[in-house]
Amino acid sequence: MSRAISAITIERTYQAALKDVWALWTTRKGFESWWGPGGFSARVTGIDLRPGRELHYEMTAVGAEQIAFMKNAGMPLTTPAKITFIEIAPMERLIYSHTADFIPGVEAYQVLTKVEFSVSGGDVRMVVTLDPMHDEEWTQRAAMGMKSQIDKLDRILASAGGK
Repeated sequence: MSRAISAITIERTYQAALKDVWALWTTRKGFESWWGPGGFSARVTGIDLRPGRELHYEMTAVGAEQIAFMKNAGMPLTTPAKITFIEIAPMERLIYSHTADFIPGVEAYQVLTKVEFSVSGGDVRMVVTLDPMHDEEWTQRAAMGMKSQIDKLDRILASAGGK
């Protein structure tokens, strides 16, 4: 498996309380409110927010286009998924490994994601760095998926009215 593909970095700045942004990443309710690209929903089946422990969830295609894509790709509409927490520095950093075991014809492997939070002038800056997947196509799919998810997170924080 070639890893010469570059990591993907997504940055956002929010007029929100750091505790609220952190909670969206680290609680069942928060995670379920935004996780999953457009047309997908997530349901957390277990979360233990400690290094070496896991978050288990089910990702389900709910949009017509996504349902059609999954069916055409021979993939199930609901896929169980697992994130293993590697590092947790409350309100500062979250590093986790996601098991990529849902790609037809590709042996399961781990993809690392780092999420960093900082406060400047009352705003919260969030930087998400995704390791590349096994090839350029899936790396771009992962980037598009994360950007779509973060767009949901953006809308949640905007609708919360800032701080």
